[in-house]
Amino acid sequence: MKEARKLSRRSVRTERRLFLADGPKAVEAALELPGTVIEVFATPEAAERYAGLAAEGPAWTLVDERALASLSDSVTPAGVVAVCRFLDVPLVEIVEGARSPHLVALCADVRDPGNAGTVIRCADAAGAEGVVLAGHSVDAYNPKTVRASVGSLFHVPVAVEDGPAVAVRAAQRAGLQVLAADGAGEVDLDDAGDLLGRPTAWLFGNEAWGLPDDLAALADHRVRIPIYGRAESLNLATAAALCLYATARARRR
Repeated sequence: MKEARKLSRRSVRTERRLFLADGPKAVEAALELPGTVIEVFATPEAAERYAGLAAEGPAWTLVDERALASLSDSVTPAGVVAVCRFLDVPLVEIVEGARSPHLVALCADVRDPGNAGTVIRCADAAGAEGVVLAGHSVDAYNPKTVRASVGSLFHVPVAVEDGPAVAVRAAQRAGLQVLAADGAGEVDLDDAGDLLGRPTAWLFGNEAWGLPDDLAALADHRVRIPIYGRAESLNLATAAALCLYATARARRR
């Protein structure tokens, strides 16, 4: 328990390449990947409630509620937390892959863990082949990121890349067009039908200041989401969901 608690710090997670998956959805998804889960801590009540999960993977260690709560940053812990191995893959594996990808999400300097986790969840739901967290983006294994992904972190490949421009150019070399989600874009999402059916990497920027001009300029097109009401803008996760699903729908027509 003492060693597991240290995984709340990013430096320790990075050094050990281990992280905590909190809650039954995350633990269930982690157990579907052989070799990912090292240990599971659970309260006796949770072990009984999730007996089906307890029958899979390593033996569960029973702890009291106070001890379990020390591993969780949730207001109301669900009573089960797994220690898991890192999952990230090389950038080239996402943009090239065994099968040529049709949809990838590139996140540049996305700092909010809830947004990052939700983008991963949306990418998973839209059938994307991968997500790239680039630049100064939040740690993929931040507890809030893991929780916001609701298990999708274990479903869709995630890469970590220091340079957003490197990720953009790698996607283009692999044959993906890069569409930058930009409120000042020259293409309206409603009029982007011809573009949306092509293999695409959507580029999303920081929650507060969006995409830097020099990075947006690298994209093949800058696409704006129309605002029909009086709202100033959409938040990052909502914008990502609309863009990813626009491409997903176009692929299936």
